[in-house]
Amino acid sequence: MNNQNLRFFLVAGEESGDIHGARLISALKEKSPNASFIGHGGNKMKAAGMEILEHVDDLAMMGFTEVLKHLPYMINVMGKTLKKTQEIKPHRLILIDYPGFNLRLAKNIHPLGLPITYFIMPQVWAWKEKRVNIIRKCVDQALCIFPFEQEWFEQRGVNAHFIGHPFTEFHNPSINKEAFFQKHSLDNNKSLLVLFPGSRQQEIDRHLPIFVKTIALLNDENLQIIIGKAPNVSLSSIPAHWKIENDDTSLCLEYGTAVLTSSGTATLQSAVQDIPAVVSYKLSTGSWLLAKNLSHVPFAAMTNLIVGKEIVPEFLQNEMTPENLANAVRPLLNNSSERKNMLFGYEEVRRSLGIPGTYNRAADAILSRTKI
Repeated sequence: MNNQNLRFFLVAGEESGDIHGARLISALKEKSPNASFIGHGGNKMKAAGMEILEHVDDLAMMGFTEVLKHLPYMINVMGKTLKKTQEIKPHRLILIDYPGFNLRLAKNIHPLGLPITYFIMPQVWAWKEKRVNIIRKCVDQALCIFPFEQEWFEQRGVNAHFIGHPFTEFHNPSINKEAFFQKHSLDNNKSLLVLFPGSRQQEIDRHLPIFVKTIALLNDENLQIIIGKAPNVSLSSIPAHWKIENDDTSLCLEYGTAVLTSSGTATLQSAVQDIPAVVSYKLSTGSWLLAKNLSHVPFAAMTNLIVGKEIVPEFLQNEMTPENLANAVRPLLNNSSERKNMLFGYEEVRRSLGIPGTYNRAADAILSRTKI
């Protein structure tokens, strides 16, 4: 396989997909040095050696109204993608998460006979289950990162393979705790509460004011606050003495005492980095009613879903109040039974995620199914 000039077309539409895509490209290049990569992604995939056609900064969007507003652009991207794949005839299309676009692309490309790998599967087991019909028909290789996904997809006729979760990869903090505390002028003898209000502006706008009121209710002069800030969002109306980490938000989870986080990737990352968490999320009323009707899972936090029980407390929509959050996070700031039980539960979560080597296993799986 090393001497074959394999061509891969990859599609990632969000920042997280850019990270996964870059690491997958590196693993593929190591095993097949002459392989070439083209498609949609971000700076990390570009640095890994992929020719970028559309950038994730333009592709990332959330919510019905935002998608509707950008519909002409997305239709144009779809057309250009189909034209480009017909032109270069890649040996395999690799789709990374981003289901709204990628499943439509799979459906459109399927008649062309191009083999398709889906890496980071759409969470159709949680909602929009009918989408599994497209996956079964159009995707010939489904690479799963959650332990329960393989069986779920196989039961529905999808060729699925659990390769482990990317969070199992060895995590080496970019700086040590002493340097991190110095950077933010933090006191090592005081608790540090981390806030992860979200990665999109609309999440920040809904969650951060509630977090601010929560801290006021805690009323603890010895409590230090740091916000893990996502790129391309703005924070407003926060106390001047709060700290903000822009560069490497995983350091907040590495060295914090506890975290208030919006539901999302950070909930699982908290379990992997062993920091007690309280999870919450708030949508517009219309979006909440829609999500509630479409959802088929008992929990929002992936930490709870993986083990099938509540390890971290969840407060969604109307339950996301400053009082509820304050009451839940308060015992996590000291050596309480709640804290010990949560950390014990995390061990079960981490065990179920598999062993390191996810990207290598993904690359092996892809190359084993890719022929010239």
